[in-house]
Amino acid sequence: MTSNHTRVNGTLINYFFHCKRQCYLHGNRLNLEDNSELVQIGRAIHEVKAGESENAEIAIENIRLDKLTAEYLTELKKSDADIEASKWQLYYYLKILKEKGIIRKGKLEFEEKNKSKKATMILELGDAEEKQLEQIQTQIEELLQSDTIPEADERAGCKKCAYYEYCFI
Repeated sequence: MTSNHTRVNGTLINYFFHCKRQCYLHGNRLNLEDNSELVQIGRAIHEVKAGESENAEIAIENIRLDKLTAEYLTELKKSDADIEASKWQLYYYLKILKEKGIIRKGKLEFEEKNKSKKATMILELGDAEEKQLEQIQTQIEELLQSDTIPEADERAGCKKCAYYEYCFI
């Protein structure tokens, strides 16, 4: 059973939790992230980690998996600032793998431990998560098809966002 949410990907799921406006702008191809130093730092961490492991950075369909082992799909994050967004992005990747007959647990690893004491979280994709993911994907599709850009709502993390100047300057 393949999903009919063609435009939705892991990045959009992450942004949907983080900021609806960012999700909308990115999903409608206004990409300002190549100019962002923080995005470049995140990519650099991924490259270093990928170099340390022989089974890192696997691409399946429109997703890039950080690390896949016999037991886990591991997703590396620069910080634990938005755990909910990271969790649902990982659930999405687990669902894509499951559709290909690859069943794994998910592991979130945080590079900078800002808020939580745990550097690692383990997730399992169950029926409840799959149903909720389906609803999230539908909500993202509806958001992207809307004629209205969500309002800019300044929060703590905004100044670090690649879209900050677009939204507030």
